[in-house]
Amino acid sequence: MNEELIKKAYELRSRGFTTGEIADELNVSKDTARWLILQVTGKKIEAESQAPVDFAIDWKKLGSSSTRMMNVSAAMADLAIECGDVEVVVGITVSGVPFATMMAQIIGADITVFHPIKHRKEEDAKGAISSNFASVEGKNIVIVDDVITSGRTINEAIKVLNDLGANTLCVVVLIDKKGIEKIGNVPVESLIRVSRLG
Repeated sequence: MNEELIKKAYELRSRGFTTGEIADELNVSKDTARWLILQVTGKKIEAESQAPVDFAIDWKKLGSSSTRMMNVSAAMADLAIECGDVEVVVGITVSGVPFATMMAQIIGADITVFHPIKHRKEEDAKGAISSNFASVEGKNIVIVDDVITSGRTINEAIKVLNDLGANTLCVVVLIDKKGIEKIGNVPVESLIRVSRLG
């Protein structure tokens, strides 16, 4: 499995993907993506020669089918509705956007897109809401992503959205790899929560 991930990381890097984008594509943490890239480039650092503890998620069978995506999005929308009256669904780029789009349609809410720092190339970049979609100011929102790995991206989104005057009801994700119940004061709802034993 590691060899396959290393090969995929190499392919994505050669196509110009940033470390954050590689992490999203492979559904691993940024640390794991960085480790995979180091294996390819041969720049193995002694302290980092062992892979970080992580779970790689392959949901291609889901992502390649609009019917499956719609069904899973309906279940995620059900979780979102339990959080309150949702006015805007916020999809985290890239993988959260398809779920958010379908959820917004099911709920009857508007949609907007959040671009996290890890996808921005400028050194002083900050996460940002796309200006091409709905405003979040004064609105009840739900943040949507495919996987929570560390919680950093969601935490960043909550801060940016709060600064823009949004009321974040909850975060809804397909898979929570960290077992997080809340980020800040915002509840996290997941269809699948991974628990590591021992």
